[in-house]
Parts: sequence; C-alpha cells; structure tokens
Amino acid sequence: MADFSEIIDQGQLKEHMQNALLTDKVSHAYIISGEAGSGKEFVAKIFAKAIQCENKEERNGFTEACNTCPSCIKALSDSHPDIITITHEKPNSIGVDDIRQKLRDDVVIKPYESRHKVYIIPEGEKMTPAAQNALLKTLEEPPSYIVIIILTSNINAFLQTIISRCVVLPMKPAQDDSIRKYLMEECQVVDYKAMLCASFARGNVGKALELASNERFENLKDSSIELISKLERLEIHDMMDRLHTLLAPSEEDAKTAKKGIDSKNFEDFMDILVFLFRDMLVYKATENPDHLIFTDKLSYIRSVTVNISYEKLNEIIKTMDQARNRINSNVNIDLVLELMLIAIKGYIYDKSNRR
Repeated sequence: MADFSEIIDQGQLKEHMQNALLTDKVSHAYIISGEAGSGKEFVAKIFAKAIQCENKEERNGFTEACNTCPSCIKALSDSHPDIITITHEKPNSIGVDDIRQKLRDDVVIKPYESRHKVYIIPEGEKMTPAAQNALLKTLEEPPSYIVIIILTSNINAFLQTIISRCVVLPMKPAQDDSIRKYLMEECQVVDYKAMLCASFARGNVGKALELASNERFENLKDSSIELISKLERLEIHDMMDRLHTLLAPSEEDAKTAKKGIDSKNFEDFMDILVFLFRDMLVYKATENPDHLIFTDKLSYIRSVTVNISYEKLNEIIKTMDQARNRINSNVNIDLVLELMLIAIKGYIYDKSNRR
C-alpha cells in the first residue's frame, strides 16, 4: 500500500505535506513538478489519500493514511468520489471545456463524503491558455473544501498568475544509493542490475523501475557492448547494419521514428557507451571492479584498458558528446553515428594509440 515512507528521498516535499497534514492546513492548490517518470502521480495519490483519511496514524516516522477506513479503501481502488482525476479528450492538450466541465463547474458541489474535494490534474503543462484562465477563476476564489494538485514536467508552461496562487513542490532527483536499495529490497532486483538501473536512471525512480523490468534494455546493453567489442573486424556497412538493428523502433513506434531510429533506443545506446568508457577510465585508474557499473563486462573492460591510454579514452567520450550535440542540431543521424563508430574503432584498435 502506497505510503509516504515509500516515497524515495524527496525530503522537502514530504516535510511540507507532513506539516500540512499535522497542522490541518492543507493549501487549496499545489503544483508538483518533475520530469516524466519521477513519481508525481504516485506522490499526489498518497497525499490525496492521507488528506481524505478518517483515521490518520503515525507510522514509520510519518503521519500516514490508515489504509483501512472506508475512505482509504476507496482511494486505494481509485473509486473515491471526492478524489477526482481530470482527464482530457485530446492527447496533446487540455482544453477549456475539460477544465470548465470537470473542475470549475464541479467545485460548486460540496464533497460527497469527506471534508475535502481533491482534484488531480496530470500533465498540467498541456493546459491551453484558455484552460489556464478558466482554472485561474477557481484559484482566485476557491471554495474552502477544495484541494487542486497540478502535476507537470514543465512548470514554465504555466501563466505566472497560476504559479503565484499555488504551492510549488519540485521533485528532485533521487540518490543512486536510495534507488539501488529500493530495487534490491522492494523489487528483488539483483545487486549489479540494481546499480546499473540506478546509474542509468539519473535520479528518476520511474525510469529505474522500467529499466529493471525491461528486457529491451538488457538486450540493448549486451548488444551495444558486443558491437563495440567487434568493431575491429567490422567493415563500415556491417557496423551500420548492426547499429540499425539495435536502434530500430518497435512496430507501433515505427511511424514516428526519425530515420528508422527509435529515440529511446538511441538515448539508451549513447548512455550505455558513455558508462562503458567511464568504467574503463575507472578501472584503468584503480584496477578495482567494485566501482564499475558494468561489472558483468569486467573481462572485456580489462582487455581494452591494458592497451589504451587515458587520453584516448577521454577522446572517445568527447567524440560521443560531439555526436549527441550534432544530432540535436539535426545533422544526419546515420552520418554522425558512422563517424562516431569509426573514431571509436580507431582509438581502441589503432596500435599507435596504445600505452
């Protein structure tokens, strides 16, 4: 059952919500901001459930919902009449009619069962200017019983008048160690994989959970490192054929993929290479596998670091950064990746580079 104790890190956010619950001074409007997958909706539902709970209790150092009263049972099954999630018809925007019909016209009706009526607005950055202005009218004169929780991955998309009338609670990146511990203890992920997923997630708990349960990522990791390990024996067309296979989108994403390359696969591929060569730098300096992310690739990492200098490893990482920047500037993807792989091949396998 989702409780405050299950929210990874986010100390300031939890402290604010806890004070609001303890003092019974819940604000009429909040904005929870953070990147996609950071856990905004998870946090909002925990807060909403606690606001509505009939028998709050102290547990694990937090004021928590009891999870057993009628209100909590309904909240846990997403059927609480006084916890309303605002949905929208159009996938890319929340229109004025969505806000008028589902929130502004609804707030005049008092709570059905509870002291409060909680509205959760996911993807709040999709509200059109007209929708925001419709919401603003409610924020300017809110009924005493309403709590509006707006979730967003882009707080800059809001009118300043909206922001000024809300308590803004940013989701901060979680610590790698916290994510790793959670994956190992709560999700039974093995230690090396938990460390790998935590490192790649860069503080995003949702991404870490996805990576831990995603066979696609595990296959991409192994295939990407295999590609680099075989560069010496591959001609250019072979390299590119293998790369296209690695980065190909799924059938459902093929229509929107750029140049036949899935953006998620591309980003993960580049991250895998960055972490691989970072591991090589670490191992060359320490000869200690304990600090490696790809501990399962120790044999390959050791074989490369014996024959390459620090300077060349740094040049490889710079080359990958340049490739990313060029692709972000809309330079031809195939050309950029081809040049990157040729450069990596030269740095690793050119005997004149060895030291």
